[in-house]
Amino acid sequence: MPAYLAVALGAESGRVLRGDLRPAARGPDRLVVEEVHRFANRPVRRPDGLYWDIDGLYGGVTAGLGAALGRGPAVASVGVDAWGNDFGLLDDHGRLLAAPWHHRTSRTAGMVGRLAERIGPDELYATTGTQFLPITTACQLLAMAGSPALAAAERLVLVPDLISYWLTGRQVTERTVASTSQLWDIRGGSWATGVIERLGLPARLFAGEVVAPGTPVGPLRAEPGSGAPLVVAVAGHDTASAVAAVPGGPEPFGYVSCGTWSLVGLETPAPITTPAARAAHFTNEAGVGDTVRFLSNVNGLWLLQECRRAWADGPGAPSYPQLTDAARAAPAFRSLLDPDHPTLLGVGDMPARIAAVCTAAGEPAPAGRAGTVRCILESLACRYRWALERAEALVGQRVEAVHVVGGGAANDLLCQLTADVVGRPVVAGPVEATAVGNLLVQAMADGRLAGLAQLREVVRASFAPRRHEPTRDRARCEDAYGRFRGIIEGRPAT
Repeated sequence: MPAYLAVALGAESGRVLRGDLRPAARGPDRLVVEEVHRFANRPVRRPDGLYWDIDGLYGGVTAGLGAALGRGPAVASVGVDAWGNDFGLLDDHGRLLAAPWHHRTSRTAGMVGRLAERIGPDELYATTGTQFLPITTACQLLAMAGSPALAAAERLVLVPDLISYWLTGRQVTERTVASTSQLWDIRGGSWATGVIERLGLPARLFAGEVVAPGTPVGPLRAEPGSGAPLVVAVAGHDTASAVAAVPGGPEPFGYVSCGTWSLVGLETPAPITTPAARAAHFTNEAGVGDTVRFLSNVNGLWLLQECRRAWADGPGAPSYPQLTDAARAAPAFRSLLDPDHPTLLGVGDMPARIAAVCTAAGEPAPAGRAGTVRCILESLACRYRWALERAEALVGQRVEAVHVVGGGAANDLLCQLTADVVGRPVVAGPVEATAVGNLLVQAMADGRLAGLAQLREVVRASFAPRRHEPTRDRARCEDAYGRFRGIIEGRPAT
């Protein structure tokens, strides 16, 4: 049987993974995933700010594809997923004019306010359904106003679509990643042309073809000939691929797609664009199979990644498992903070910033590395409950279990803390949910799966989840969550 290749680009690393969909004696087929190649993603700092090293990423992609194509059975297709919002600008010859900014840039400071000055927040939210954050494509473009690159650009290409373009020579925009931009009409399923015009952005940037997940883009140019694998536009937004791979059944479920960011929410059949949803900081993004991901963006394991980066500068750089093991022994719920505090969004000395945020909120500064990690994980668990309870209220639906997928699913302490604080079972896995969703959307495009429900049957059959039951010590968890609510409700809205 032919195999599929997933190119999965994350904030810390990129990977090329191979997926073989194997028939089972009984029940659904089984997906077997093998990581073929992993490479670092190291942003570059230039005099004018922080950028993604897009050339380095593409080199890692092509090296990984070369290694994967040289082993095992024939490859049917390749799919690319990455984070949302960030983009490259192309000239009229398809050449890259401006490398993607890193969305954690100070250049977009104040752009949320400028956006709201041009279009009323409720009106903009009713069209795009997008949470107001300075990282969006809309805010980045407003920050580029008057730049030579924007004036000369003919097309805007989001990161996963840029990689697919370089692999095939064909420019398309995939729907799920477009929906992160704050320039997408979430109900109409197309670019929000009225919004684009009122923001003063060049309409030509958005004139290209928009495609749904599972659409073939073209043959891989590095493999000439009729047998070249197809590049398929999967759910190009990594969270869309991850949520597609949530092993839930037909009953409603909550999810936390946990990586550098944590995306916390519910899957809905239609967007919810009410003023109440906007005020609660929820976003509506396109999913696989005409679903909507109704979610809140939470500053996730970025906090831990930045702490580890700071600690790695000294002797004895710790691993993530070492940090988590030390945190297990630290006192429970000693220090809590709002993980979305504005001062924690950027790069820099994260341990010091965490201590400062705790102190300003009236919490004790975390004690050492173990205390800092414990503070991060417990605060994230509290923030997940905060988001899930508001999602349930806005959707009018209670969920009985929470699925944690992505890299955070491998952190047993985080998953157990989430179960404890939320007070409901947490089902953890798959860890490689983004790649799994990417691979299985390719299988859908290949005609081997009929739709999202069958895709999730394969996920349930292929990956054994870990279940975390909530603690019986509810009083301590409720007390901690009450403190957290006091912190988050006391911070001025942004």
